[in-house]
Amino acid sequence: MDFGVIFLSHVESYKHVALAESQGFSHAWFGDSQMVWADVYQCMALCAANTTTIKLGTNVTNPSSRIAPVTAGNFATLNVLAPGRLILGIGTGNTSRRTLGMPAARLAEMRTHIDVCRGLLRGETVPYQEGERQRMIRFLNPDEGFINLVDPIPVYVAGSGPKTLELAGEIGDGVILFGTVGDSLLKYTLSHIRRGAERAGKRLEDLYILVLTALHFTKPGESLADLQRAVGPLVVSECNIFALSVTDPYQLPGDIRDELMGFKAAYRTPTAPVETRHLDLYTGYCAEFKPEHESLVTERMIKETTLTGTPEEIQERIRSMEALGVKQVAIAANVSEMTDFATQVVQHSA
Repeated sequence: MDFGVIFLSHVESYKHVALAESQGFSHAWFGDSQMVWADVYQCMALCAANTTTIKLGTNVTNPSSRIAPVTAGNFATLNVLAPGRLILGIGTGNTSRRTLGMPAARLAEMRTHIDVCRGLLRGETVPYQEGERQRMIRFLNPDEGFINLVDPIPVYVAGSGPKTLELAGEIGDGVILFGTVGDSLLKYTLSHIRRGAERAGKRLEDLYILVLTALHFTKPGESLADLQRAVGPLVVSECNIFALSVTDPYQLPGDIRDELMGFKAAYRTPTAPVETRHLDLYTGYCAEFKPEHESLVTERMIKETTLTGTPEEIQERIRSMEALGVKQVAIAANVSEMTDFATQVVQHSA
């Protein structure tokens, strides 16, 4: 099992990434949401320049914020600083789009974006289209030291809904899952990933499956309110994405279907002006627990979507996840929690 850390992109993230590297973490993942955090590529460049072994990936970029040649160019440039240590993590842009009041990208747009990026990063000449105009493009100076196309950059596709998960299994080198900690969500997502992989002549075992989640080591006497403050913001985000990802609630696992669908309107205020309501709803996203979410974030949903428990309970849960096919667990944690996880989990798994 590999272990990673999730960072909300910040210009000083490199300090914590260097610490994570020294503690045995293999991966660092950086949020890409332009209205919420700092620019992901500038943060990753600082991390690349200040580390030597840890792998660096986007969590996740999307087809809408930047055109594919820009995405490919960013990664090819970072690949000079951290050769062979980059992972292009991409999804439909749930947060980065919804914080603009816009819908997530379509799956066809994501597929095309990935195709263009992959071709460019392999040094190929590829078709690129804007509107009705299509042209052939390639990197024009690949051998002058500006970019690195020699060391491969794998593409990991994020998904939560059935169609996206199947596409991820079909075209991804790896698949990024959010909050699939409990068996119900994990088996649900893996079944769709397997279907997509088989469509492309692959096996589920051929894919690198990664789960991103919140972490909290419980202490004696903690109340539900304590747990909500610790991991509630990420529980709301993860469950909201699952609820929005299906056209029919019956596509979700039956034992937690009702609880998941309760999160569908977690970031909605129907009476607020459509032009501005997203400005309030996404303030403090993934960082602040809001009172209106208290009834949704139950102990059961905390256990289903986060690594919350004693060190022994968390170790056991990770072993169960590994048995089902997960190859990496990445945690959202502060420096103290990251250090505790390194000493109480990472070092015990070696």
